[in-house]
Amino acid sequence: MTERARPIVGPDYLVAGRYRLQSKLGGGGMGAVWLAHDRLLDRDVAIKQVLSTAGLSEREAEEVRNRIIHEGRVAAKLSHEHAIAVYDVVLEAGEPWLVMEYLPSRSVAKALALVDTLPPIEAAQIGAQVADALATAHAAGIVHRDIKPGNILVADRGAEVGRVKLSDFGISRGTGDLGDEPEDVITGTPAYLPPEVARGAQPTEASDVFSLGATLYTAIEGQPPYGFHEDSDVIVERAAMAQIIPPHRSGVLTEVLLHMMEPAPQRRPTMSEARNEILTAAFGPGTGPYILGAPVRTDDGTIPAWAARNSAAGQRSPFSAPLPRPPRATAPSAPAPQQKSRGFNLASLGPNGAPLAIAVGLLIGLLILIVILVAAM
Repeated sequence: MTERARPIVGPDYLVAGRYRLQSKLGGGGMGAVWLAHDRLLDRDVAIKQVLSTAGLSEREAEEVRNRIIHEGRVAAKLSHEHAIAVYDVVLEAGEPWLVMEYLPSRSVAKALALVDTLPPIEAAQIGAQVADALATAHAAGIVHRDIKPGNILVADRGAEVGRVKLSDFGISRGTGDLGDEPEDVITGTPAYLPPEVARGAQPTEASDVFSLGATLYTAIEGQPPYGFHEDSDVIVERAAMAQIIPPHRSGVLTEVLLHMMEPAPQRRPTMSEARNEILTAAFGPGTGPYILGAPVRTDDGTIPAWAARNSAAGQRSPFSAPLPRPPRATAPSAPAPQQKSRGFNLASLGPNGAPLAIAVGLLIGLLILIVILVAAM
C-alpha cells in the first residue's frame, strides 16, 4: 500500500486555489473547521476538512472522496433559514473539504460553558427553530445523525445576533443511503444517542427527534439525559438501556421532551409535530410565525447575555415585545354564596309554604284595616 502524504494546513493556506484559510474556528471527530475567505466571491466562509485520506490506498481514498462528495450533495439540498448552508465540496491535495456558510456565533455548548443551564423559555425558542429546519430536511429525505449542543449555533454579533442555525450536515445522509454505513459503526455522539442507535440500528428521522430532545434536555437540566461519565462506553450502554434521568427543571417542556425521548422510535412525534408541541407548550397555539422568524429572546424581549459576545446583551431585539405565553388553565369558579336575608322572605317558603303565606298576608291586611278604623274614630 502506498501511503499518501498529509498536506500541511494552517493560516494563509489556499484550498482548491480559491479559499484562503484565516483561523481555526473549532474541531471535532469529523475534522477541523476554519474561517476562510472566498477569493472568487469576496466573502467569508467556513471550510472543513471532513476526513483525511492519509494512510489509505488509492482505492480506499477514492471511496472516501466519493462518499464525501455524495454527502455534500445531500447536505446542499437543504435550504432553510435555521440551517447552515453547504456551498461546495472541493478537493485539495486529494483531500475532501466542505465549504459552508459562515455565521459569527457561539454554539449552545459554549453558551452552556458560560451559564450552565438555559431557561426553558429560551431553550424552547432554540428547539422550535432547529426542529423547523430538521422538518424541512426530513421532508427532503435528509437525516442529520449528530444533533448536539455543539452543532447548534447562535449568532453572537451584528444584525443577526440571536439567530439560531443548525450546523454540521457534513455527516447527513439521504434516507436511501443508510445501507452504506458499516454495521459495527455507531454514528453520533454518545450523550445524545437514541436507544435504537446505541443498540446498532441505523439513524432515522425518529433518531433525530430523540437527539434534539436530548439536546434541549441538556440545555435546561445542566446534564445529558444519561448523566455524565468519563467512559463513553458506559454512556452508550446507558443509552442502549434507555436509562434516562427524569427531568426536574424543564417546566412547561417536560412532557414534550419525554415524548421526544420515548425509548421506542415509533412512539416519538415526527419532527414537525415536535416543533408544534414545543411552540404550544411554551408559547401557546398559533405562535409559530412569531417565534420561528425571530432571534432568541428573554422573557421581556431582550437578547440573552449568553447569546451576545459584545454589547448586544440586554438590548431590545427587533422583536422586542415580551414573549407570548400559553393561556393558563383556570378552575371553574364556584357560585358566589348567597347572603342570608335579614328580613322575612316569603319566597323562601317554597311551594309547600303557600297556605302559610296566604295566612300571613291576611293577618297583615287585617292589621292595616284596624289601624285605618281606629284613625277614623
